[in-house]
Amino acid sequence: MTEENEEKPKNFHEMEIDDRILKGIAKLGWQTPTLIQEQAIPLLLEGKDVLPKQTTTHQEVKAIILAPSKELCSQICKVMKDLTIKCSREIRCIDISAQVDLAIQKPMLVEKPDIIVSTPARILQHAKASNLNVKQSLEMLVIDEADLIFSFGYENEVKELLPFFPKIYQAILASATLSEDVKNLKSLVLHNPVTLKLNEPDLAPSSQLTHYHLNAEEMDKASILYALLKLHLIRGKSIIFVNTVDKCYKIKLYLEQFGIKTCVLNSELPAKIRCHSVNQFNQGIYDIIIASDEKALENPGESQDNKTKKSKRRKDKESGVSRGIDFQCVANVINFDFPLDIESYIHRAGRTARGNNQGSVLSFVSIKEQELLKAVETHLQGKQSGESVFQTYQFKLEEVEAFRYRARDAWRAATKIAVREARLKEIKQEIFNCQKVEGK
Repeated sequence: MTEENEEKPKNFHEMEIDDRILKGIAKLGWQTPTLIQEQAIPLLLEGKDVLPKQTTTHQEVKAIILAPSKELCSQICKVMKDLTIKCSREIRCIDISAQVDLAIQKPMLVEKPDIIVSTPARILQHAKASNLNVKQSLEMLVIDEADLIFSFGYENEVKELLPFFPKIYQAILASATLSEDVKNLKSLVLHNPVTLKLNEPDLAPSSQLTHYHLNAEEMDKASILYALLKLHLIRGKSIIFVNTVDKCYKIKLYLEQFGIKTCVLNSELPAKIRCHSVNQFNQGIYDIIIASDEKALENPGESQDNKTKKSKRRKDKESGVSRGIDFQCVANVINFDFPLDIESYIHRAGRTARGNNQGSVLSFVSIKEQELLKAVETHLQGKQSGESVFQTYQFKLEEVEAFRYRARDAWRAATKIAVREARLKEIKQEIFNCQKVEGK
């Protein structure tokens, strides 16, 4: 291959992809390959690490895609169906990550779909129940968000799952970082790997993504948020990030008092409800989603006793908010609570300015959060050759004093008891909505 050819980016139609898949790509509106698609697809089509494939005359499971969360499984399956829409009779993909009785999903597995999408724990349950036999048929294993698989507590499941697979198959690990967990996972599932390190920036460039910060304590944060939304100073679809589940509902109740509708996303909601909320947001039914960043709550410096006290409620380890989920066309990310580490800021900010779209991140910063802001700014400045990253958002709350008085009363009205009742009501209402959608 000449140097000229190496520098020239390939298009999808130049990659020897099946015409039916190319039609699916065109329907999805994918104009040019991303960096990972451009580099990985040719290698995958070469069949690295697998024996030559033979054409089979009977239906078999050929590929398994593992992801750490149910929401991500749902979205992966949808994309697979969209990509294969022109060959849907030949290729069938199912998602078995839902926590329903195994017997309900068994008939789908008996039909031996070509592609199965699941969390590691769920597919292991089916393998142990003898509902799944891929020892002779599996050709490809894909693990998405591989750096989260072990941190979500799936190490044992992955180890137990591998004996149910053939000795030789093509494997792909997709990961944001090359952590020790990823290296351990790599040694478990890969045989003779090709490693693609993509020198993509953590975030979109400053010409596409604008970072603002605004100094405010909690009461003023609430007042400013109300004023920004009511005066339409923030336009387009927005995600408001907080650091606790209770805060999600407090802000939801608070904004509802001003006629501002929102939906909530957190790990304590059932997976079906979380997927439903993301879909409603993506479809424009809600313009604002309030998300609790669960990963940011994990403080390695805390004792286990303190962690137990802080998290008495049951959480679903197979859920994730700031990583993986495909929030579409997000114009703004608002950090009501500043993220507790640099990685969380990057992942939150990465929900906007996707593709060629413009986006902004507005962070409210209290006195206690100033050091966190400095750490993020230092990191991002280093990535952008010392350029100033954060702009001060110009907003004078004293000029809209009426908002402050109304906001204070509304914020106080969202009490702990009201929050608790709202959480119960939300779950009941969303379960009802999901049942209506399914026609039950």
